[in-house]
Amino acid sequence: MRPATVPATGAAGAPAGAPVVLESPPEPVLAGPTEREWSAAVAAVLAQPRDAALLLICHVNPDGDALGSMLGFGQGLCRLGFTRVVCTFPGPPEVPEPFAALPGLELLVPEAQAPAEPALVLCFDAASESRLGGLRDRLDRSPSIVLDHHASNTRFGGVHLVDPTAAATSVVAEHLLARLGVPLDRDIAECLYVALATDTGSFKFDMTTPAVHELAARLLATGLAPAEIARRVFDTRPFGAVRLYGEALGRAQLDPTAAGGLGLVWTYATQADLARHGQRPYVLEGLIDAIRPAAEADVSCVIKQTGPAEWAVSLRSKGGVDVSRVAVALGGGGHRLAAGFTGRGTADEVAAAVRAQLATP
Repeated sequence: MRPATVPATGAAGAPAGAPVVLESPPEPVLAGPTEREWSAAVAAVLAQPRDAALLLICHVNPDGDALGSMLGFGQGLCRLGFTRVVCTFPGPPEVPEPFAALPGLELLVPEAQAPAEPALVLCFDAASESRLGGLRDRLDRSPSIVLDHHASNTRFGGVHLVDPTAAATSVVAEHLLARLGVPLDRDIAECLYVALATDTGSFKFDMTTPAVHELAARLLATGLAPAEIARRVFDTRPFGAVRLYGEALGRAQLDPTAAGGLGLVWTYATQADLARHGQRPYVLEGLIDAIRPAAEADVSCVIKQTGPAEWAVSLRSKGGVDVSRVAVALGGGGHRLAAGFTGRGTADEVAAAVRAQLATP
């Protein structure tokens, strides 16, 4: 990939002078899996002995879709009789509190305990190998199936089950489970429902099609309690996080001229903010929903510090801007209305890079 830099501007939140790294965008995925790819995935799973080591992985800092798809599918493999199913993700083995009650967490192990050469690797919700950290080497050592729904997927791994028309990776996971003959039970369904609900913004985003509601209905029919799940996943956060949100909202900035006059609203949160309020990074995932309602901006952006000069950047659009184009240009990926990338430099430099991409035709 081609690295580039954005000059430092001396903003708050990270050392001045550090570059924002940009990379050449991958070619977008335009079509969903072929019948040949579905058949290859089914064959790859069913060809494994029931005592084979099957490793399921998802991206760093997993969200509801990554965890829910992986854990739901892992339980499905157990229903098929597989006895060595292991789930993991890169980085500290900390499950965000909203997902701490998901069924299947007993399958989760720290990255260091994952089998080095599994018989088969199944990867969930990662658009590129860069999102897999130290786990990416497993894809070189073992046969693999990649389940994803990002149009920016780089087609890494072996068999590709990548459907950019799917509202969530859980849609792809449920389809493969059905082809494997795994019936939905309550535990599998809860994982897939949480995944579906989180990636559709609690069924508010444009990807919420009739097919999404039909899948949600089938999942709920297993006996789920949607109100309880909604409270746990969307409507509960520590008071410290509420205070932190107040600070971040207080520093929010509005640029009504950005994106050709459609407008940009953005804010940031640092590691010092988290430490001051005694919070874990996952609490920042909902921050973008607090600034999205700004009427003067089509695009919202939250810049979350993950290291001395590194930031996880979330982008959302109300429909006027394709934020996946912005994210891909800055080394990330996603969807037209929801995307993200890793920025390097200061918060102001990262915001300037976003603003520059929004100005690009």
